[in-house]
Amino acid sequence: MVKVENIQESNLRPHRVLIAKPGLDGHDRGAKVIVRALRDAGFEVIYTGIRQTPEMIARAALQEDVSAVGLSLLSGAHMTLFPEVVRLLRKEGLEDVVVFGGGIIPDEDVSKLKKQGVDQVFGPGTPLSSIVGYLRERLEKKQ
Repeated sequence: MVKVENIQESNLRPHRVLIAKPGLDGHDRGAKVIVRALRDAGFEVIYTGIRQTPEMIARAALQEDVSAVGLSLLSGAHMTLFPEVVRLLRKEGLEDVVVFGGGIIPDEDVSKLKKQGVDQVFGPGTPLSSIVGYLRERLEKKQ
């Protein structure tokens, strides 16, 4: 279990975060670990499960009124699916929703994804406390 400071101790309303697995990638252990770490840290987390389309993810983000969307992908389709999720979120008027990603993503693709609206990308082995800290800092700046 990861030890992280609970966000609710700061008297802020907990941020809602959607974690999704776009595309045909069926490996979700990493996504479930992130879900648990964020919940343990006091975030409200919605996990959509595997094999979600970008449209399904954008619709869920809108319906759940989330502050952030985390995308997890191991299949190699990140250069197609991540930007499409960002595009659809913006199309729905969700310009303020922070999009972050993780999985097997080559270093040379990270800057390209950031140019297309993905705020941060985390690779395998990233400490959970780093992901929690990033989200806490990024979302509290928006309040």
